[in-house]
Amino acid sequence: MKPDILRANVDTTVNPGNDFYMYSNGEWFKHNPIPPTESRWGIGNLVQDEIYENLRQICENAAATKDATKNSATQRIGDLYASAMDSAAVDKAGADPIKEELTEIAAIKDISGVVNMIAKLQTYRVGPAFSLYVGQDEKNSDAMALHLQQGGLGLPNRDYYYNTDNRTQNIRVEYVKYIGTTMAHTGDVDSVSVQNAQSVMQLETMLALKSRKLEDLRDPYKNYNKMSISQLEELTPTVKWGEFLTAAGVTKQPDSIIVGQPEFFQNLELAFKIFPIETWKTYLRWQFVGNYGDMLGGDFEKEHFHFYKTVLTGTEKEKPRWKRVIDYENNAVGELLGQEFVKEYFPAESKERYKKVVNDIVEAYHNHIQNLDWMSPATKEKALAKLSTVTKKIGYPDKWKDFTGMEISRQPFVRNAINVDKFWYNYDLRKLYKPVDRTEWDMNPQEYNAYYNPSNNEIVLPAACFAVPGYKDNELDDAIIYGYAGGSTIGHELTHGFDDEGRLYDAKGNLHDWWTKEDIEKFNAKTKMYVDQFNSYVVLDSMHVNGKASLGENIADLGGVVLGLEAFKKTEEYKSGKKVAGFTPLQRYFLAYGLSWMTTERNERLANQILTDVHAPAKFRVNGPVSNVPEFYEAFGVKQGDSLWRPEAERVKIW
Repeated sequence: MKPDILRANVDTTVNPGNDFYMYSNGEWFKHNPIPPTESRWGIGNLVQDEIYENLRQICENAAATKDATKNSATQRIGDLYASAMDSAAVDKAGADPIKEELTEIAAIKDISGVVNMIAKLQTYRVGPAFSLYVGQDEKNSDAMALHLQQGGLGLPNRDYYYNTDNRTQNIRVEYVKYIGTTMAHTGDVDSVSVQNAQSVMQLETMLALKSRKLEDLRDPYKNYNKMSISQLEELTPTVKWGEFLTAAGVTKQPDSIIVGQPEFFQNLELAFKIFPIETWKTYLRWQFVGNYGDMLGGDFEKEHFHFYKTVLTGTEKEKPRWKRVIDYENNAVGELLGQEFVKEYFPAESKERYKKVVNDIVEAYHNHIQNLDWMSPATKEKALAKLSTVTKKIGYPDKWKDFTGMEISRQPFVRNAINVDKFWYNYDLRKLYKPVDRTEWDMNPQEYNAYYNPSNNEIVLPAACFAVPGYKDNELDDAIIYGYAGGSTIGHELTHGFDDEGRLYDAKGNLHDWWTKEDIEKFNAKTKMYVDQFNSYVVLDSMHVNGKASLGENIADLGGVVLGLEAFKKTEEYKSGKKVAGFTPLQRYFLAYGLSWMTTERNERLANQILTDVHAPAKFRVNGPVSNVPEFYEAFGVKQGDSLWRPEAERVKIW
């Protein structure tokens, strides 16, 4: 009989009222240091390692099939895997397979040539200067629209260009070195490569100047500015947008484009005027080569790893090549792999079990909304209507994506990667002016993750998000299922429909003001308490959690814990009150929630996360929510004087 996973991980030397994260996971942490190939290590990695082995077999079998039918799943999976795994050929080729693009960039003579190359590289999904993409219109979810967003930065976001702490200043120094070495590998002599690196940094620093901060990108109203082509040309006269869109593959001109950050594009126009053509050419070369650096082998790959993995996240050593290639295949042809994955990992009985958990949590949410003491009947009615229309996608798609047109062969890996990028760019572009396909998934079944899409009012729960490493689904009791999957994932994603951002969308997925003014004020007062709570958490040195940027995720975590618990209370296990492995059902529920965030991170990654991620570090995703839940105090005897104890008046209760 397998040991109880919850009991095995508990560190009994820790008072759960002081640090529940360490109490529930500390024993595991003691025996499982972060491997040198990782920047963090935990439950997700353990699940991923099991998935790696499954997918490796699929990929190797496909690669060994020499007579696979052209354009079949086997041929695409196998040829992509073979070309990527041939490290000797990749290293030998270096930048030779991309000489055509480098020559084209070098031949640019004027600013119109710069703009045309920006358009071309959009079709490679490189995104120099800004990002162009097709997505649902936030105010008309039945229509697909063109979007323009700030972008064009090689560092993760604007804060990396302007923060003055020593850690970030050192990253900027390392970044300039990385640009310089990459430029040298593409032909610059050393003195020129140093100068070019500095000029690229200057240009990107200007682009970053008017790039919005992480927390400001979470306001969908402020980041929705619908403009005509003529209005857009007033912002950036240098870009003839009609010509640009044609060069970017948009054959039918749209009536309007949704511009995320108008001030960014005004600033871009200044950059076109300030920086000489040679600087723009160097920048475009850097953006292109940097984007594919880890696929060019040799020094390109080494430098790419050193900066983006070691400097930014603290990773000491690269993963085995086969794992990195499978990571890439998941991005490139994920649903082809997913069709094979679900056959082994997600049997029909598991899908039925999680359907029930989802329905139980939806019912719990319905009851919570009905019983809220702060929301008016008018808003409650609309909230319940939205909840009742949430689409629940569980396990895997009913309809798989069509890969027709993706050209994969045993050519140089980077050429396959470029073909893949062009395919997905055009795949999205073809959606323009067509009905929205609400059956489509944006994650693969084998991905240990989940999401809520406000435009579709849907929760999407891939098969892998339910996996507990080393255990089959039928080996897990309901306390684990409802805490690990129900609280941390299902309830979490469902609550996103009603967090500070999700609540702005109505039942049909449109940005629409459907709350009363009084209810908005009450909601904002509650969420301010939560912002303040998370702002108080110290992560590293003087770095705190960004309570405003992480608010949506923190609301979803709290909602998930509460809703999963309410659903669990309806089960026979909870009602029995019987202990399992020495823990009551209530204790097991919270321990299972702690298990879902069993992750430890390197300091470099934590620093990166605070600046770039809307999720708080794992420790605070456990300790933060549970400190607001009365049943947690009951389960573990939390009392005044314990670190997690909060006075009742300071406990946040939203949903």
